[in-house]
Amino acid sequence: MSKLHIISDKNKKSFKFKNLLIKKIKSNNFKKENLIIVIGGDGFMLQTLKKNKNSNKHFYGINSGNYGFLMNKFSSKDIIKNLSKSNLVTISPLEMVVKTRNNQIRKSIAINEVSVLRQSRQAASLSIKQGSRQIIKKLVSDGVLVSTPAGSTAYNLSVHGPILSLHSKKLSISPISAFRPRRWKGRIVNDKTKIVITNLNPTKRPISAVADNLEVRNAKSITVKTNNKIKFNLLYDKNRSLQKKIKIEQIRRETS
Repeated sequence: MSKLHIISDKNKKSFKFKNLLIKKIKSNNFKKENLIIVIGGDGFMLQTLKKNKNSNKHFYGINSGNYGFLMNKFSSKDIIKNLSKSNLVTISPLEMVVKTRNNQIRKSIAINEVSVLRQSRQAASLSIKQGSRQIIKKLVSDGVLVSTPAGSTAYNLSVHGPILSLHSKKLSISPISAFRPRRWKGRIVNDKTKIVITNLNPTKRPISAVADNLEVRNAKSITVKTNNKIKFNLLYDKNRSLQKKIKIEQIRRETS
């Protein structure tokens, strides 16, 4: 039998929530198998999920960071009820495979997005393919972003990428400060697609590839696809599901 675990970030607010939660769990004799309670912000949750990518556990996040899009709000009064009645959402990450200028291969997964960014004062010069089909022959920009539905309200939204519904089975490809073609707005593609981003001038215009928070510098080519073999089981309070949060962001965008 796999016991309940509580993991918290190393700050005062996280420790405070953790101590309150331990008391509540003990006084209510609350037990739930295969559950990991993660106290922190979105970054800490992403880090925890990646460390436990081969486990079949359920993750309930409690926000002690800033926005906490992937997390639940802490309620001392309702926490046991919220844990008992939480709803399950299963998501799969992106897998990033980078070939560097030295022909090294680096792999990582990304739950939110893979971002390809210029590494110097020179703009990046990129070509993007969807399988064998060319999406864009030459994009001169600060970079490009490939986002999952779960990550579409994060960095992707900041670069004016589309917000994707959680069960849309789509990925978003969004340019970052496109210079040429200036009006290219990106593309929404099927999540079964393999996306290949190639640096057209690796010597003069170096780029880095970032999977959530892991950076690989001097990238020559980057392949991005959904890894459906990995499943993350996230738990959300009944009235604050991930789908609902994404929907709220869509409405905000439409009315702002």
